Amino acid sequence: MTDTSRTDLLAEAFEAQRDRLSAVAYRVLGSHADAEDVVQEAWMRLARQDATTIENLAGWLTTVVGRISLDVLRSRQTRPEASYGAGLTELVVTVDDSAEPEETVALADSVGLALLVVLDSLGPSERLAFVLHDLFAVPFAEIGQILGKSADATKMIASRARRKVQATERPTIVGREQRKVIKAFRAAAVAGDFEALLRVLDPDVRLTVDTPGGVVVTLGATEVASGAQMVSGAVARHQAVLVNGLPGYVSWREDGTPLSIISFTVADGRIAAIAIVADPARLASMHLPDPACDSTTSETESGTTR
Repeated sequence: MTDTSRTDLLAEAFEAQRDRLSAVAYRVLGSHADAEDVVQEAWMRLARQDATTIENLAGWLTTVVGRISLDVLRSRQTRPEASYGAGLTELVVTVDDSAEPEETVALADSVGLALLVVLDSLGPSERLAFVLHDLFAVPFAEIGQILGKSADATKMIASRARRKVQATERPTIVGREQRKVIKAFRAAAVAGDFEALLRVLDPDVRLTVDTPGGVVVTLGATEVASGAQMVSGAVARHQAVLVNGLPGYVSWREDGTPLSIISFTVADGRIAAIAIVADPARLASMHLPDPACDSTTSETESGTTR
């Protein structure tokens, strides 16, 4: 067999593993761009390796991706400026098809995406151990080789991470009642109905707006309702989406460029938190639905600003 043939076979075997490796790297790092870099680096290392010495290619690649991802996590701690989004977990935006929970095929994925925010509270070793074992069923012994720990020590690290994750409240799966509350909020915002806004906002609601000038936070139903207003003219289309598992909307301008992403946290029948991304640079870096597909022409669009 020629060297070219061996390389082709190796590349084919790697491509068969790419999706899984990308999923591992993304869950560990929370960034599509970083995950792609890690997977590419894994291929480069494989290309330099004598493939005949690798007994289990899938396991070898998982170990390599894990080690590179761990290095990235640790570098973020020592060089915070290297973290994407100033240390914020990358938002994952997927189309919301309005299916009820029992009809949602991708239910597990929605929960997994919401976990990315929780995982940011874990240390590098905890995050790697939790993701590899709990999400991808990698044995503790193999994870321990990446961390330089024994299997028992790795099991303890994963257990500690699991307790932290379980102690953190997660967003509930989107259902009919949540959509009803969000629809009422949008209608009240468009109509400028202050009293109606107060009825759907939790008294301690928190509004976070990511702008080009920084993050602006507003607390309290009265303040948030006072700042709710109709945004006219700029919005050409909008699409119901899930933002890290939370219900929301993405809006586009007439030229197809994204205008904003808004997501809602609903608890006990009221909106407890609203998050808006209006920073063009951050919007441009996201993987968003195509505005030409399944979008709704917007005659009026609600937004919340200060």
